[in-house]
Amino acid sequence: MTEQQALWTPSEAFKATQPVSRFMAWCAGRAGRNFTDYDDFHRWSVDDRAAFWSAVWDYCGVIGDKGGVALADGDQMLRARFFPEARLNFAENLLARAGEGDALIFRGENKASDRWTWTRLTATVSRLQQALSAMGIVEGDRIAAMMPNMPETVALMLAATSLGAIWSSCSPDFGDQGVLDRFGQIEPKLFIACDGYWYNGKRQDVADKVVAVADKLKVPVLVVPYAGDTPALLERLPDGRSFEQFMAEFSVKEIEYRRLPFAHPVYILFSSGTTGVPKCIVHSAGGTLLQHLKEQRFHCGLEPGERLFYFTTCGWMMWNWLVSGLACGATLCLYDGSPFYPDGNVLFDYATAEKFAIFGTSAKYIDAVRKGGLMPKTSHDLSSLRLMTSTGSPLSPEGFSFVYEGIKDDIQLASISGGTDIVSCFVLGNPLKPVWRGEIQGPGLGLAVDVWDDEGKPVRGEKGELVCTKAFPSMPVMFWNDPDAAKYRAAYFDRFDNTWCHGDFAEWTEHDGIIIHGRSDATLNPGGVRIGTAEIYNQVELLDEVVEAICIGQDWEDDVRVILFVRLASGLTLTEELDRKIKTQIRTGASPRHVPAKIVQVDDIPRTKSGKIVELAVREVVHGRPVKNKEALANPQALDLFANLPQLRT
Repeated sequence: MTEQQALWTPSEAFKATQPVSRFMAWCAGRAGRNFTDYDDFHRWSVDDRAAFWSAVWDYCGVIGDKGGVALADGDQMLRARFFPEARLNFAENLLARAGEGDALIFRGENKASDRWTWTRLTATVSRLQQALSAMGIVEGDRIAAMMPNMPETVALMLAATSLGAIWSSCSPDFGDQGVLDRFGQIEPKLFIACDGYWYNGKRQDVADKVVAVADKLKVPVLVVPYAGDTPALLERLPDGRSFEQFMAEFSVKEIEYRRLPFAHPVYILFSSGTTGVPKCIVHSAGGTLLQHLKEQRFHCGLEPGERLFYFTTCGWMMWNWLVSGLACGATLCLYDGSPFYPDGNVLFDYATAEKFAIFGTSAKYIDAVRKGGLMPKTSHDLSSLRLMTSTGSPLSPEGFSFVYEGIKDDIQLASISGGTDIVSCFVLGNPLKPVWRGEIQGPGLGLAVDVWDDEGKPVRGEKGELVCTKAFPSMPVMFWNDPDAAKYRAAYFDRFDNTWCHGDFAEWTEHDGIIIHGRSDATLNPGGVRIGTAEIYNQVELLDEVVEAICIGQDWEDDVRVILFVRLASGLTLTEELDRKIKTQIRTGASPRHVPAKIVQVDDIPRTKSGKIVELAVREVVHGRPVKNKEALANPQALDLFANLPQLRT
C-alpha cells in the first residue's frame, strides 16, 4: 500500500445504503433539484441553511413544534437565531423509543456490569423527574454531577432536561478545587456524586472530596452507589440522600416533558481551564439535538438498534455527544475505568461481546494500542464494526495506517475535530468518500468551514486558521456569567469580523479533506515560520523509543526556539545517538525547520482529564510564569518536571 492509495474506499453498493444518500435524495425531491454528488449537497446545505436545517428536523422526526421560521438574522453570526418560534424538549427526543430492547449497556472495568432496557430507562427517568420536581427544580435551574459514565448518569440527565433544567457534569477524578472551579460558577440547585469509582483495578475513594464540595456549594447532595460506602458517606452529608431514597416515594407514570424554546439551555460545558478558571459554555437544547442528529445519522450512518460506543468520561463533550445516540434509537455502550485494565484488550473484548457498530476513541488510545503491540484484527471478532472515530488530538498518519493494519481493514476511519465550544464537530467522517492517510474526510453538512490566512483570505495548499463563515445551530447560547458577551466575542470573533475563528491550525488537502496541525495558540514560530505541533508529533510517534512527546516554543535571544520534551520507553535514556535519531526522523519526515533546537527527556507529560497534552501550561512553566489552574490536569505533578530545567538555560 502506497501513501497515494486510499486506505478505504466505499463501494457504490455501500454508498447506496447509507442514510446520508437517502437523505440527499429526499432533500433533492423536496428542493426540486438534483445533487450531482456529496460536495454539491454540502454547498446547498451551506447556501440554504434554513432549508437544510428544516430538512434535518423533518427527516429525523424531531418531536416538537418547529414554527414557521427556520433562520432569522442568518447573516450575522452573533445575532442569528435558528427556529426562533420552535418549542421542544431535549429529553423527549432522546426517549422516543420504548420496549424491552437494550437502551444502555454498561461495563465498569471488570468490577461491574449492567443492562437497561428502554422500559427501565423511561421508568427510572419518570421517577427521577417527579423527585426533582418535588424538591423544587424548575426550568433554568442548574444540576451538577460528578459521576462515572454509567446508566444512572444518563437517567439523571434526562430527568433534569425533561424539566428544562440545565445539566453540567464532570468526572469523579477531578480534585475538589477542580470541581468547585466549574460548578461554583454556575450555582447548582443539586449536586450529584458517586460514592467511589474504580480505575486501573483500584477502588478510588471520593468521600472526602464529595463532603468538601458539598460544604462549599451548600446545596442538597444526591449520592449514587457504585464503588464505595454510601451509608457512611451520607452520615457526613446533612442534606444528602441516596439514589434509591430519592426516588422511593414515586411510582412510574407518564413523563411530563416541558417544551421550551429552541435556544433554551440544555448543557453547561467547561473549557479545559489550564490557563485560568474554566469558561462556562452554555449550549442550547435545539442546536445540540439537531447537530448531533445530523452527525450521527448522516456522517456516522447510525441506525436504530445499532451499538454505539465512545470511550469518554462525563467531563468530556464526547459524553454529551454519545448520549444523543438515544435520539437515533441506538443502544449506548457505556464504559467507565481504565481502557488498559486488566490489559489493552478490554475495549476490544467489549466490542466483540456487544457487537459494536461504531467504536469512538481518542488518537492517544489508538497510538497506545499500536505501541503496545496489540493486533485486534487477529485476536478479536470485529465483524460488526463498520466505523471507528478518533478525536481529542490529531490522529497521526501512522495511526491511520495502524487502524487498517492492526484493527480492521474494511472499516471507515473517521478522524473528527470540533470541540467543547460547539459540542460537536466542524470536520468529520463522510461515508460517501474515501479515507486518505492522515486526513479528516471533510466539513460537516450545514457548516461553512474554510481555512484563512492572517489577512482573512481563503487559502489552499497552505496552512491557516480554521474558520466557519456562517452561523450554525450549535453555536453556544452564551458563556455563563458573561452578561455583555465580551468573553464570548473574544473567544471566537476577535480575529475576524463576523466569522468564527476556532483556534485550530489547519490545511485543505488535494482530496478536499482537512489536516489539523494543532492548536493555533500552541503553534511554533521559529524564525517567523508557523509550525503546527502535530507535524512534529507525527514523526516522533513513529519511533518505538518514544512513548509520548510535547513540544513548545521557548523565547530565546529575540526569537523562538523549538523545545521537544520526550517520555521514553521504560529503561531508556536520551543518549546522543537517540537524540540524533529523533532529529533525523523529524528532518526527513517533516522538514529541517521542524527540527527542535533541543530535546529533553522527562518522566511524565501533563494532560487534561480527557487525555489532551497541555502545551500552553508547559510553556508557561518553562518561562517561569504561574499556571493558574492545575486542578484541570489529570497529573498536575508532571508540570513540576518542567520548571528550572538546566538544559533550557543554554
